[in-house]
Amino acid sequence: MSPPTQAQPPAFSLREFRSALGMFATGVTIVTATTAEGKPIGLTANSFNSVSLEPPLVLWSLARAAASLPAFSTGSHYAINILAADQKLLAEKFALKGADRWNGVEFTRGCGNAPLLTGAAAVFECFNRSRYEEGDHVIFVGEVERVSSRPGAAPLLFHGGRFYTELPL
Repeated sequence: MSPPTQAQPPAFSLREFRSALGMFATGVTIVTATTAEGKPIGLTANSFNSVSLEPPLVLWSLARAAASLPAFSTGSHYAINILAADQKLLAEKFALKGADRWNGVEFTRGCGNAPLLTGAAAVFECFNRSRYEEGDHVIFVGEVERVSSRPGAAPLLFHGGRFYTELPL
């Protein structure tokens, strides 16, 4: 008997799938870059993960329908800003569609002119190494050129549709 060559159709609804995914607690990031015209762009994302220590690689994913996809796809660099618990309002602001996300936001410029958010728990400055289209998202793999962190910063976490911070066990 040969193994299957493709997956069976889902035995669950989209709502059930989203609900189950929400049970995985994640950190919260804002991924930032600069457009070809020099305008800062950014969005809240929790689809972040490490890939490799040598070379230092990380990944994140972006919906194909995102308005910022062309800028992230063609730019040379982006920054992944890991948010601290005191940055919940920033996470909400960068999750809004059509809002002026940058009004009043403090940042400096990093590799490839990517915005680095002031006060982030950690920042990964990445060369836009590769992209993979899968389903309704594009997976970005970044080669980390610089990293910084704020020791002792409490993380901002997301679970079940709500924000949290850590509680030691």
